[in-house]
Amino acid sequence: MTRDQQALQHELHIEDAINETCPWSGKPISADALTLYSGAVVGFCNPDCRDKFASALRSFEAALQARRVERSGLEQ
Repeated sequence: MTRDQQALQHELHIEDAINETCPWSGKPISADALTLYSGAVVGFCNPDCRDKFASALRSFEAALQARRVERSGLEQ
């Protein structure tokens, strides 16, 4: 976890989460496994699931950006 993620973790509260169960495992969310997504607090059952979510988002964003570049003709 980066320093930014650690700082954010201390600012997020489980009672603000939009979900009660982890989107990956279906288990109850944990206060040490929260993240901010599109302006909302999302909870996970453990930090590994939270980090898996962050990794998946980065992969999707990279794929979308590559597709935009390809379709715009900006590839070199």
